[in-house]
Amino acid sequence: MRLAVFTNKFPSRVSTFFARDMRGLIDAGIDIDIFPIYPLDPTLWSYVPDILNEQILPRHKVHHITLSDSLRAAGFPPLRKLSLFFRDTMSISATAITSGIEPFAKSSYVFPKALGWAQKYGAQYDHVLAYWGNYTGTCAYLFCRLLPSSIPFSIFLHAGIDLYLNQIYLRNKLLAATNIITCSDFNVSFIKKHFSDIWNVLSKKLYVHYHGLDFKDFSFELNHRPPKKVLAVGGLNEWKGYDYLIRAIAELTARGLQCQLELVGGGNEADSLKALATRLGIMDRVKFRGWVRPEEIPGIMSKATVFVHPSSKLGDGVPNVIKESMAAGTPVIGSNIAGIPELLKGGDLGLLVPPMDIKALADAIENLLTNAGLRNKYAESARKHAVEKFDLWRNGKALAKVLRPAQ
Repeated sequence: MRLAVFTNKFPSRVSTFFARDMRGLIDAGIDIDIFPIYPLDPTLWSYVPDILNEQILPRHKVHHITLSDSLRAAGFPPLRKLSLFFRDTMSISATAITSGIEPFAKSSYVFPKALGWAQKYGAQYDHVLAYWGNYTGTCAYLFCRLLPSSIPFSIFLHAGIDLYLNQIYLRNKLLAATNIITCSDFNVSFIKKHFSDIWNVLSKKLYVHYHGLDFKDFSFELNHRPPKKVLAVGGLNEWKGYDYLIRAIAELTARGLQCQLELVGGGNEADSLKALATRLGIMDRVKFRGWVRPEEIPGIMSKATVFVHPSSKLGDGVPNVIKESMAAGTPVIGSNIAGIPELLKGGDLGLLVPPMDIKALADAIENLLTNAGLRNKYAESARKHAVEKFDLWRNGKALAKVLRPAQ
């Protein structure tokens, strides 16, 4: 089966779980091409994990296109298709503008790309997968509508950027989809709540897919770790709650607990977080490491005492860094929000704390840093659960089965 996969930005600094999903599909026998809606930044190829290197996915199968190139490629589609395209884009634009100028502009940005790609590549594929539900999903939806014959269209919903916020034309995309794929039971409940009037239709085509890990990359190690090192990994964005984590480290310092925090990742909150650490007088206890290559993450996790994901509000659906920490044997503390309780089985596999509760977060960190037995208990049970649920190769075969037509 030939599959056209639409995504937002590829390559990117956070390509890891996308790359793993694509490798799982390739190993399951799916022939994939990738259509990223944002322009190519060649400097980011180094952030694509080796699991999706150019021998596995030749770079000519990644189809970047500029706006000018998309207009040239569009040519003269059949009048019937062109008329349908204009009706669709008018409907999408009318929906998008109610959410603001930015959603309207981003929606409009993908219109010519969908048209150009459909004219240039459309007849080659058996199935289209929108890997994100937002503007990526809009582009994939239009691409499908422009094809000379009908093929299945599947849509993948993840988190804040494509499910919880700015649901531009999402109802229409969900109704058009053959399959609706999402990464957690929490997201299934979210869809049911927000689309309750069409739930009887949507529920029949929903499938939960857990992004997988290649466990050979994660050696399970309990010993030889520093005694009091706290780690957090991810984009330094407002909804991640890293300001609360820094305040919790300051609280622990005031209690006399000498610990170190390492923040791995970059983002638009980096400067304000550094300023906060300086203002609280703990800059010497916080290391801002910036972005690192994906293959460095398992080693970084294996050198931490505990891992913290302090989400302050809905943003991440199921943080994949929590799965990675579970695989590496680093006990996890996470906010009781979105899909995090699901990952940690309600607290059986790690500690859960209320979002934005500095004292509760500090208490949880202190509890794990001072209790080796509890750390080992969580580490062992979490690794076992991760192996059972998040194996890349098994989950890739299951996803491929969903996307393939019934035999």
